Amino acid sequence: MTLVDHLSELRKRIAISILAVLLGSALGFVLAPAIIELLLTPLPNGEVVFLTLSGGFMVYLRVAIIVGVLLALPVILYQAWAFVAPGLTRHERRAALPWIPLSVVFFLLGTLVAWVTLPYAVGFLLSFEIEGSLVAMPSAEAYFSFVTFIFLIFGLVMQFPIVLVFLDRLGILDVGQLRSMRRYVLLGVTVFAVVITPGGDPISPLVLAGTMYALYEFTIFLIPRRRGSPSSPDA
Repeated sequence: MTLVDHLSELRKRIAISILAVLLGSALGFVLAPAIIELLLTPLPNGEVVFLTLSGGFMVYLRVAIIVGVLLALPVILYQAWAFVAPGLTRHERRAALPWIPLSVVFFLLGTLVAWVTLPYAVGFLLSFEIEGSLVAMPSAEAYFSFVTFIFLIFGLVMQFPIVLVFLDRLGILDVGQLRSMRRYVLLGVTVFAVVITPGGDPISPLVLAGTMYALYEFTIFLIPRRRGSPSSPDA
């Protein structure tokens, strides 16, 4: 294919992905009231205030787009795969293909972990309220920014084992190397979780770091040892 053909193919794949997101977002906008009420349940009074005239609409739009992206994720991943697959070797295609649908499942599992964590994080942050003098009145904009970021981070973190397995299939990493890096990975995921999670509560980074390291150990268990792979002193 020529450069023009590649660009034409890329525009086609992007257009299909955007259309899928728009259709999913339209459904998300219809479902937004129910989703907003569900996401507000961790708050004691189950309500927030929006501080600008457009605040309520922007919350609806944020929720609708996130729902649209989640619903369109299989389409987006397929379009990305259809674009890059012709340039991969047969070995690379065989290594990557089974994990593409699984990435959707892992992302949804990440959002589930985020949902379970959210009430504890919110409860901790609200525990500093002083009745009559330091009263929590969270804005809709700030609250839903916090919630959506938490969900996004946990969803992306759940892709961790997929990346490691893919690197192993390509021969870049092996289980012996993963075992030997345990202590460094534990330190790295802890620092990453503290830096990336918003809000300042200890619950979110603790759960995020624990989830990432558990996924790392799960990946070590999942990847078969190659013949001739050196054993690790930590094994």
